[in-house]
Amino acid sequence: MAVLNVNGKSVQASADPRTPLLWVLRDTLGMTGTKYGCGIAQCGACTVHIDGVATRSCQVPLSATNGKKITTIEGLAQDGKLNKIQAAWLANDVPQCGYCQSGMIMAATALLAAKPNPTDADIDAAMTNVCRCGTYQQVREAIHAAAKA
Repeated sequence: MAVLNVNGKSVQASADPRTPLLWVLRDTLGMTGTKYGCGIAQCGACTVHIDGVATRSCQVPLSATNGKKITTIEGLAQDGKLNKIQAAWLANDVPQCGYCQSGMIMAATALLAAKPNPTDADIDAAMTNVCRCGTYQQVREAIHAAAKA
């Protein structure tokens, strides 16, 4: 039985230590906001924060999370209030199909934590998540708007 710190709460998960964190979150803990995309850490749909770093959870074994703080999309809003990235995402009409959005929001939140006023080049370098709908311009606009909020 693994004990995880997820969204500020201690939770137990019974899974093989080699199980990717993505599947522990989704299947064991029922936190389905983090999405499966490619399974090889390329698309970013599974992005969560581990100790504040945007990380693709499909390639992180459960055994590597011991003692680490994990934040998922479900943990960003506080007291029912969206964080500034989530609010900017809605205000700038970023979501199309929405599938990649939780990973994008997690990556953008980590970006703003590291660089509160990112340039377009900073955004391009940090936002390596894939969006099949092609909302990259809206993503950039939302990140700039959140930086100003």
